[in-house]
Amino acid sequence: MTDPRPAAMPEDWNRALAVVAHPDDLEYGAAGAIARWTGQGKSVVYVLASRGEAGIDSLPPEEAGPLRTQEQLAAARVVGVEEVEFLDHPDGLIENGIPLRRDIAAAIRRHRPELVVTLNHRESFPGGGYNMADHRNVGVATLDAVRDAANRWLFRDLGLEPWSGVRWVAVCGSPVQTHAVDITDTFDAAVASLREHKAYLAALGGDMAEPEPFLRQFAAQAGESFGVPLACTFELFPI
Repeated sequence: MTDPRPAAMPEDWNRALAVVAHPDDLEYGAAGAIARWTGQGKSVVYVLASRGEAGIDSLPPEEAGPLRTQEQLAAARVVGVEEVEFLDHPDGLIENGIPLRRDIAAAIRRHRPELVVTLNHRESFPGGGYNMADHRNVGVATLDAVRDAANRWLFRDLGLEPWSGVRWVAVCGSPVQTHAVDITDTFDAAVASLREHKAYLAALGGDMAEPEPFLRQFAAQAGESFGVPLACTFELFPI
């Protein structure tokens, strides 16, 4: 019988690249794990497909985009991430296609990660709820771009050497939870990181606008399945 408990995430690596659609995507899922890893001396770089400019109903995109960019930079610093890149695909209309795969493959070749982290590419989140197109499209494009980046005959115009050193892709927020990270000691940093999205949280309202209790309920559920107080789960794809 297969053990339903998630296994421990591998940590015998030095460089990771986290690729998601919007500001706040990592803070609502993987920030606690990222804080743990940067605390171990590992390098983590963020790549965001958009600047989240369509994410605040009360602000036009030309105001929301720069504001959310600054909030994301601040949120990243809280968990030890100093390098954040934005690909400037249109928030809400991100398409899974060659342009997006090319941009992500270029980032992989530049940063040469061993681990790539992305957000749930599946149709639903744990417990139900339909997943939005931006998340799905960026997740699938990231999985494909890992192999694109390794093929020297693709995207030759980038002028970047291929990179075949990605060993895993870890998908956060997936309903298929194969691996987990103990974030008991870094949960407070994850909460503080999400709180840096001040304008977004103020406009959002509801349960998701309260970082500590919202994050804690999911971390506690994951921790119970993993045998620790608080955890973050991933679906891990070996490459």
